Amino acid sequence: MDWLLDKYMPTNASAHGPHLDYMNSIVHWLMLVLFVGWGAYFLYVLFRFRSGNNPVADHRGAKSHFSTYSEVGIALVEVVLLFAFALPAWAAWVTPDDGDDPLVVRVVAEQYAWNIHYPGPDRVFGSRKLELISSSNALGLDPDDPTGADDVTTINQLKLEVDRPVTVLLSTKDVIHSFGLPVMRVKQDAIPGLEIPVHFTPVKTNGEEQWEIACAQLCGLGHYRMRGFLKVLSEADFDSWMAEEVAKRLPEPEPEPAMATDESDEEAATAVDEAVAE
Repeated sequence: MDWLLDKYMPTNASAHGPHLDYMNSIVHWLMLVLFVGWGAYFLYVLFRFRSGNNPVADHRGAKSHFSTYSEVGIALVEVVLLFAFALPAWAAWVTPDDGDDPLVVRVVAEQYAWNIHYPGPDRVFGSRKLELISSSNALGLDPDDPTGADDVTTINQLKLEVDRPVTVLLSTKDVIHSFGLPVMRVKQDAIPGLEIPVHFTPVKTNGEEQWEIACAQLCGLGHYRMRGFLKVLSEADFDSWMAEEVAKRLPEPEPEPAMATDESDEEAATAVDEAVAE
């Protein structure tokens, strides 16, 4: 089953991905056993209780407790999957290590785009105001807030650093969306009025391979075009990209006034003397 999942599942590029894939493999094995078992039992029942062998209906019914035992056994297996695999994996996923210096990014969904917001080198998000939201300021960033001067915003372009934990603060401006990163084994609904943290760690770069951000929730007529792109970079490439983006947003320093030289002073004095003489 593992080779089948490796062949047909998307690339796994996250630290927690192998745990989810392993659990997925176990669930598929269980489903295969149930499919074969119930299918075989169905064929046996068709043959055993065919009308030619039982012309008269039996109103007493089955006396065996096999079905009860099998149902209890399946329920126990599902309990084991839940408490031994699913809950520990979920707990590890939603409990980040504060000492890992995570990259914190805001992702704000809207019909039909993903707005990405980085805090910049100061690691402090600039303030946002609802009344400032416009076509040119999709997040409503306050231009008068100095902490937001170095913030970086993109649309449908999420760039991350490899081997660095990521915390995505997910929210939405309108309806319910679903933030899906198949290669990171991440899928989380964006709920109006809530900011939901999503944690994962990219463990490989994608180079020239194209990784998508998908909206996995029908969100309107333009749902089909709500498509973003994920790029995982090396530490050096990410720092270089961030520095370039910050430089584009910071105001250019005002040029210093030119200092007059002694030669220019003499020329100015001569021009004044000539003007007086005339």
